Amino acid sequence: MTSALPTAPVPDRRPVERRFHGDIVQDPFEWLRDKTDPAVIAHLESENAYADARTAHLGTLRSALVEEFVGHTQETDLSVPVRRDGWWYIVRTTAGDDYPRFTRVADTGRRPEVEPGVLLEGEQVLLDAQAEAAGSEFYSLGGIALSPDHSRYAYAVDTAGDERFTIRVKDLASGEIVDEAVTGTGYGLVFSADGQWLFYARVDEAWRQHQIWRHRLGSPAASDELVLEEADERFMIGIDRSRDGRALIIQAGSTSTTEAWLLDLTDPTSAPVGAGGRRDGVDYALEHAGDRLLVVHNDGAAGFALAQAPLSAPEDWEDLLVAGEGERLLAVEAFRDFVALELRSGGLASVRIIPRGADGSLLLEQAHDLGHGGDLDTVELDTNPNWDQTTVRYQLTSLLRPPTVAERDVAAGTTEVLRVTPVPHYDPSLYVERREWARAEDGTAIPLSVVARREVAADGTAPGYLYGYGSYEISIDPSFVPTRLSLLDRGVVVAIAHVRGGGEMGRDWYEQGRLMEKKNSFSDFVAAAEHLVTTGQVAPDRLSAEGRSAGGLLMGGVANLAPERFRAIIAGVPFVDALTTILDPSLPLTVGEWEEWGDPLHDPAVYAYMKEYSPYENVRSVEYPAIFASTSLNDTRVFFVEPAKWIARLREQVASDQAERPILFRCEMVAGHGGRSGRYRKWEQRADELAWLLDQLGATERI
Repeated sequence: MTSALPTAPVPDRRPVERRFHGDIVQDPFEWLRDKTDPAVIAHLESENAYADARTAHLGTLRSALVEEFVGHTQETDLSVPVRRDGWWYIVRTTAGDDYPRFTRVADTGRRPEVEPGVLLEGEQVLLDAQAEAAGSEFYSLGGIALSPDHSRYAYAVDTAGDERFTIRVKDLASGEIVDEAVTGTGYGLVFSADGQWLFYARVDEAWRQHQIWRHRLGSPAASDELVLEEADERFMIGIDRSRDGRALIIQAGSTSTTEAWLLDLTDPTSAPVGAGGRRDGVDYALEHAGDRLLVVHNDGAAGFALAQAPLSAPEDWEDLLVAGEGERLLAVEAFRDFVALELRSGGLASVRIIPRGADGSLLLEQAHDLGHGGDLDTVELDTNPNWDQTTVRYQLTSLLRPPTVAERDVAAGTTEVLRVTPVPHYDPSLYVERREWARAEDGTAIPLSVVARREVAADGTAPGYLYGYGSYEISIDPSFVPTRLSLLDRGVVVAIAHVRGGGEMGRDWYEQGRLMEKKNSFSDFVAAAEHLVTTGQVAPDRLSAEGRSAGGLLMGGVANLAPERFRAIIAGVPFVDALTTILDPSLPLTVGEWEEWGDPLHDPAVYAYMKEYSPYENVRSVEYPAIFASTSLNDTRVFFVEPAKWIARLREQVASDQAERPILFRCEMVAGHGGRSGRYRKWEQRADELAWLLDQLGATERI
């Protein structure tokens, strides 16, 4: 059997010396970094061919999975219409299309009664992304903005996957593109109040958003004006528009520090004015609340506080509300009659509504939280564009609850469910979700969100799937993912490990999983895996794991730490050569990342610590799980070379039988950090990964 298998690619060994802090390392595969080298492209193509050959027997299963993904999706569908001034805006999808259409219809005084696949009388197509993407292997939008008078529509397009965008401005009366002079931009678009200027961000060679520019419509890009430049390489800069349309909010942020400015959009050529200052370690987010500023900050408040400040003295913060025990205040959105505060409490995302008095003050004693009572409910704000609206829209989801858009009338206290995302061929009563807790090495309780078919017994025989991330204070909250049904319906127990380094349990949770405590993320994940096995929910030899991007670092770390615990691992765009990347300040985002991982270039202790956990540095000659790594050639966040090197080292080091436990690598040759674009292409990519995983778990048949 083994002799009939194709031979795995073996890249040349061309050692490159790395010398830091007295440590000398010979890296045989660093030469794979150069994607202009034909030999590198040839190697990537050979990896794709090898992956094709090793998964050729899964063609029927892949097709079945795609059919299931499609079968659980109402392909011809639409969003809940959103009112903006005198228009209702809608997003429509059509069966067979990868990309949506953005439309609008005039407001007649009530919410329009819309149907999937049927345009209303007078409904105008603003952007047909499917038509515009025709002929492109990749298509992604990096921002959409409407002029204040709703006569122009600006959008940013990336057709390469490198997250550098071309801005197009459409005249909505004629349907003509009237401006596409600006190219190579970052994320974010804001019109001036008169609709004659467009503000945008530019990225530097390291793909750091470092400048804010203004462009006068109809003029050449060469005449654009620099508004603000962020020179500190630790910081990225972005823009937003206040809800009342009066202010451009500019915020520069590193991992731990923020600075904000305001620019008067009624005077678009004016200079930005400081609005909060920069103090090392003070992290804050600014919201323009009409007659005052609202600030969510951590100055003296570990779980953050909500403060207000006069427009005339934006640094004069007055705390109104400090996070309680187990809470983390995240962000605030201001309206004329109320504010909506996003927070975390008890490990779950929530929204707190605070009415405003006639004088604009916040009536804290009347605050109330939105929620529907589920143990794993995730509640987040939805689209709420109007300053004077009296209702607030929010989204509710869980592992079993499809995304639900609801609307709360703040004054009346009543709630209306506007839409539950339709999921064909789905019966939630067949499944059960629950919160469980694992115990980490140091005694810390680690939350898990678990879902399974009701009939799957905790008898130690079921296959399992454990997902994790654990970085940047990003929370992987319970949410409904239709493609997971294909795992559940094959008897797989699905769980999310909310490990330290994420934000699920507050700011301290993040602090305990970064810098010189990063290893907690890995040991927490292994503890979660042990919990699933020791409680009998998963068979000890049938547990799989997945993580993507920084979660891919987690996968590489746990594969080295506890390879015996996992049968198979999916590592998507994995950050597995972390030390090499964070040592090189010329690479995208590296300097800014020093506040997340530490600075190994200048600090020998950080260098030694990172070398102890960086996956590429620590592959061992023991039996490993089967591994499926994926990346994209044009990824600007995690370079393709990281998994390319890691896979090469794994193949030459591990003691496991690679006929039984293959080590595979796929590289999308036209894509970026998110992989393929378009929903059908993404489904095909996901089916490729899950077919391989189910095959490794011996769970290819539906129960």
